[in-house]
Amino acid sequence: MEKFKCVIIDDDRYAIEGLTSYIKAVPNLELIRSYEDPIEALIAISTMPMVDLILLDIHMPKMTGLQLSKEIRAKTHKLIFTTSYTQFAYEAFEAEADGYLLKPFSLPKFAATVSKMLSNVTTGVRNYENDHFFFVKNKIEDLKIIKVWYRDIVAVESQQNYVLIHTTNKKILTYISLKEVGKMLAAFPDFVQFQRSFIIAKSHIHSITGNNIKMDNQLEFTVGDLYRSSFQRFVQYNLLKTGM
Repeated sequence: MEKFKCVIIDDDRYAIEGLTSYIKAVPNLELIRSYEDPIEALIAISTMPMVDLILLDIHMPKMTGLQLSKEIRAKTHKLIFTTSYTQFAYEAFEAEADGYLLKPFSLPKFAATVSKMLSNVTTGVRNYENDHFFFVKNKIEDLKIIKVWYRDIVAVESQQNYVLIHTTNKKILTYISLKEVGKMLAAFPDFVQFQRSFIIAKSHIHSITGNNIKMDNQLEFTVGDLYRSSFQRFVQYNLLKTGM
């Protein structure tokens, strides 16, 4: 039986222990990681393959679950908030959460909520680590079908109802939303979003000046305000420092 991969983020160790026991009790769930520190969770999840379910507490120090959800939403098929407070239901909806569990909740309630959320998610349909390319219709070339290698993607830029795929040797304009592309590319740790209109490949970053990023193909853009904290953490995490 293929299992749905789950992550728990909660600053309460006892809450994590309770959720861990619930996940073990549901045969098709598998806990791959749990985090008490939301910053640690953000850094780790941004570089791991896409998971099936994240169970996220709302009230946490350093960064709330609502703030964290904006940074990691594209890295999970389903997101469920777990909280002791009822007043965050609207904010959870705005954060594109799929569910909301009010603490304390029972195992039957947990199992029913998770089963409903994952009913339309199929594990293992496509393994993006093995699917090295995909095909798209290129509007620039009269809808000619073009093969795109993942390794050649420098950036994907939103253009209203289209996206412009910047590769190492050409540009491809195709009819799909950036959100849908983001779901597909989330399976690869190399792709990240630091601006509302762009998804970029970290391996194709040429240089960084302040909050400006220049890519290998000379494409340049400024990091968006909502993404600056995660961008700064990314830079600090990857910056070679004295004494390392």
